[in-house]
Amino acid sequence: MPIEHFSGEIVVVDTAKSADQAIAYLLTQSVVGFDTETRPSFKRGKSNKVALLQLATEDKCFLFRLNKIGLTASIARFFASEKIKKIALSSKDDFAALNKRRVIAQKNVFEIQQVIGNYGIEELSLQKIYAILFGKKITKSQRLSNWEADQLDLKQQLY
Repeated sequence: MPIEHFSGEIVVVDTAKSADQAIAYLLTQSVVGFDTETRPSFKRGKSNKVALLQLATEDKCFLFRLNKIGLTASIARFFASEKIKKIALSSKDDFAALNKRRVIAQKNVFEIQQVIGNYGIEELSLQKIYAILFGKKITKSQRLSNWEADQLDLKQQLY
């Protein structure tokens, strides 16, 4: 299967001001996909806070470095907005991780796993769902990388 690549603009957001600007743009959109990334811990009983929030439209992906800026009031406002549909896979896990940084309201969230079965798809992983629907592979090679690194490398940004 061919590997899928995001062809839009990728914007790394690592200041509160740039977060506010990104959220201002995202609040003008009707649909936004989201996901989170956390630096893995290889020690039993130790977990890390979510380090990265990805918010994406069809042509722009914002990578919010939560380990640097925290979960700002503007990000909380975005998730509380009823006018924007937020699409995710395993959003319960994402919100549990985000709420460890700051408790946020969750409005108009569309959870893919809750409806995918209606289409005869029994798989629940994003890789498998995407392959079935679009005939392309999503690489997960960066999943266990250090999302708290000083700088995100190109592979992490493209992930």
